[in-house]
Amino acid sequence: MVLVSSAEFATHQEKYFNLALNEQVFVKKGENTFIVTKAPEKKLLKPDADFHRALSAEEFREKLVLVLDKVDKKYASQCK
Repeated sequence: MVLVSSAEFATHQEKYFNLALNEQVFVKKGENTFIVTKAPEKKLLKPDADFHRALSAEEFREKLVLVLDKVDKKYASQCK
């Protein structure tokens, strides 16, 4: 187990990713602590029959903005 600051982690990412192959690396940023560890191969998601429905991060953000705009307008009109 290794505990490092976020600044140290950012400066030496390759070193800590290599360490994470064999042990947990804890990164402290303010009040929060994050764990860097190697994900087991068998736990990674594989494409399935619904893969064609997947959105890119940009597509998701665009759709989310549209939904939030509608919600905001609905509640803004109720507050007038």
